[in-house]
Amino acid sequence: MSAELNHTIVPAHDPQASAQFLAGILGLPGGPPVAHFTPVTPANGVSLDFDHHDHRGEHHYAFQLSDEEFEAAFGRIRDRGITHYADPACRQPGQVYAGKSGRRGTYFRDPDGHLMEILTPVRGEPA
Repeated sequence: MSAELNHTIVPAHDPQASAQFLAGILGLPGGPPVAHFTPVTPANGVSLDFDHHDHRGEHHYAFQLSDEEFEAAFGRIRDRGITHYADPACRQPGQVYAGKSGRRGTYFRDPDGHLMEILTPVRGEPA
């Protein structure tokens, strides 16, 4: 079987603003709207389709970036004054986590409160 995840819906109060926020942090181009969705598509081709929802639960989305991409995205987070955390409970503000495997990462919230994470590959794994 060759089933692959194609897309996921990201509930948002303002889909365009939320999609632009994420695309800006990740350094991705914003995609044109598709029906009523505003997509952001990372390199693996699985799109995050932002859709208007008045009632949104908080979700967690993680993005693996190369070391260089991580530094660029983290720079954009710092430049924009976005609070970031070393833990998913958001108890360690202003920090980046570093694992024994060489992986680094940080968490931050998007305009709708979703927990976003950027992380580097485990040392020796491709990005």
